[in-house]
Amino acid sequence: MHAYPRPQLVRDDWTSLDGRWQFCFDDEGRWHCPEDVEDWPLQIEVPFAPEARASGIGDTGFHPVCWYRREFECRPGPERVVLRFGAVDYAARVWVNGRLAVTHEGGHTPFWADISGLLDESGHQVVVVRVDDDPSDLAKPRGKQDWQLAPHAIWYPRTSGIWQTVWFERLPATFVDRIRWTPQVENFAIGLEIRVGGDRSGEVWAEVELSAAGRVLARDRYLIVDGEADRFIVLSDPGIDDFRNELLWCPERPTLIEARVRLLRGDVLQEEVGSYTALRSVTILRDRFMLNGRPYTLRMVLDQGYWPETLMTSPDDDALRRDVELAKAMGFNGVRKHQKIEDPRYLYWADRLGLLVWEEMPSAYRFTRGAIRRTVREWTDAIERDYSHPCVIVWVPFNESWGVPELTAVRTQRHAVEALYHLTRTLDATRPVIGNDGWESSATDIIGIHDYDASCEHLRQRYGAEIKPEQLFDRRRPGGRILTLDGYPHRGQPIMLTEFGGIAFVKQPEGGATWGYSAARDEAQFTTLYSDLLHTVIHTALFSGFCYTQFADTFQEANGLLTAAREPKIPLEDIARATRESRTHIVGGV
Repeated sequence: MHAYPRPQLVRDDWTSLDGRWQFCFDDEGRWHCPEDVEDWPLQIEVPFAPEARASGIGDTGFHPVCWYRREFECRPGPERVVLRFGAVDYAARVWVNGRLAVTHEGGHTPFWADISGLLDESGHQVVVVRVDDDPSDLAKPRGKQDWQLAPHAIWYPRTSGIWQTVWFERLPATFVDRIRWTPQVENFAIGLEIRVGGDRSGEVWAEVELSAAGRVLARDRYLIVDGEADRFIVLSDPGIDDFRNELLWCPERPTLIEARVRLLRGDVLQEEVGSYTALRSVTILRDRFMLNGRPYTLRMVLDQGYWPETLMTSPDDDALRRDVELAKAMGFNGVRKHQKIEDPRYLYWADRLGLLVWEEMPSAYRFTRGAIRRTVREWTDAIERDYSHPCVIVWVPFNESWGVPELTAVRTQRHAVEALYHLTRTLDATRPVIGNDGWESSATDIIGIHDYDASCEHLRQRYGAEIKPEQLFDRRRPGGRILTLDGYPHRGQPIMLTEFGGIAFVKQPEGGATWGYSAARDEAQFTTLYSDLLHTVIHTALFSGFCYTQFADTFQEANGLLTAAREPKIPLEDIARATRESRTHIVGGV
């Protein structure tokens, strides 16, 4: 049984199109419409990319164009039929029964088409997808996907084509098009924006019911005006015994507020959908990150979001849940999803189980006007998709000056970072934004530092109590890069060590991955190195949070706390003890 792919706007009447599709490569780009395709020699298992072994193809060569074909049953009726794609990398053209239904560019964000008018009356339908994904194009947002034939350094195999779920669903004549939730903790209120699509004639009402732990918190009814309703739902104050504090969402107590949204014309139900939200605020107060109005230390781990057999696509929904559970079991309260817009189902499990997420835009690796236009468009869509997830607490449009490599000298590149920072704050005023994580900070709410020095003594000398922030920014250059650009001195923002560690440890190194920033020869040394590093960072008062590299081994990188198969390299309880508090030396795992 497939899990519904869009967890914050859930419909019951939907059909997954994941599974076996016809497939072919078109390396010369000779074909332009479905009728041109001469042969379908291959079968592919969607939603796994053709580079992934789980797809049944496992071809990691250079293939700039590929085609998909699937037959499915869907009988036309009075309802609208909408075809949805979770993500297709990079540019897609979709035909239904030979007629063009939709085009889309952007490898990490969803798109859809109303195919009601394209359906065959027999009920037998054919969908064909052409995907263009130039493997050498460095001006498109590509994240960790390598542009060389074989993965090198810190880049991984490419992901071309469909890599998230495809499905169709039936919508009534009047339907919920979008839902957007904005918590307002200080007033114990939930902001709700509803957008209605389809037939909006006559009086259409939205009825909203919020509940938690079986208790109804609110049941309101709003008139839809010009296709929308924007309201704040204030939860009632019961007096001195204020149960509302129990509703506050945090990793330690991830209380979700379930929602049912019904559209009615008069008293006649048009549609009912499921959703959820949470009471949660994230702010910056001077040098500290604040969760629900209280200082909160971020203990995060860098997560690339790759699997050996399936690449950027998870093996299944259970694998996404397991990754969230493992991060928490290792003592972390958050993850920095690195160079990937993660599947919404991962965010669902992070919401439900309690794990904070930094969302980071996959980088382009050339600075051009086209690259910036592509980044802005895709980043805007990602923010729109994930705005309502309580787990998402920070937006990161750039990482380590990737795509803007000359920030110290080229003013237009500075403008790009500043523009993306301000655009992000405009699209979402409720979360902090890191303009460029790692170094060369300009416009930013948090200064993130990347420092892979394996010496605890060096880290103490660089960031210890005797070091004033102005000394840090004027004199220290971890990785050989300045921490803040001229004209952007430290203004008191929180300082976090957002990449460090990267200790490689392989129990059976023969023929496997070995790369890391430093190395351990056995379990005892790995445990000691991790424990000592975490102890040093945790007890460095300058830092209001940290992010250890990394969650799991990823292809040639052996610097995970887990293997690529998600097996702990040392006992989880020993990792968790060091992650949470490292005052005592840890000897477990030997």
